[in-house]
Amino acid sequence: MSDKTSNPSTLPAGWLGTAPDADALFAMAEAALETMPDVFKPHITGVVIGIEEFADDETLASLDIEHPYDLTGLYEGRPLTERSIDQSGGMPDRVTLYRVPILVEWIEGGERLDWLVRHVLIHEIGHHFGFSDDDMHALEDMA
Repeated sequence: MSDKTSNPSTLPAGWLGTAPDADALFAMAEAALETMPDVFKPHITGVVIGIEEFADDETLASLDIEHPYDLTGLYEGRPLTERSIDQSGGMPDRVTLYRVPILVEWIEGGERLDWLVRHVLIHEIGHHFGFSDDDMHALEDMA
């Protein structure tokens, strides 16, 4: 007879039990936004955060991505560096986090899930600011 109970000390860091649902990932994303440096916060208050299971086929095709597991997050909008002062109207900027690909990366990578959500979110927020990948790494180190 086997003991099916798990010893918590043998579970991977960040393990929360069952796979987190969209609400749990959204809560992690909100917590990650709170860690952003104060200088950035006024510029991200209007950015909408959404959680979806996967990117749709149209989105994947537009990004030339073949497999839905290869996209963990997406920024949609016009970066602040490309806006003019007389620009108005339009849809709000949006960051979408894709739950299943994030969970797969979490399982395969072994890092804490909240850190992974934070990493993906900060990378996508970086696009909002028009940052390069190096700038995004620096932002993540600051947050």
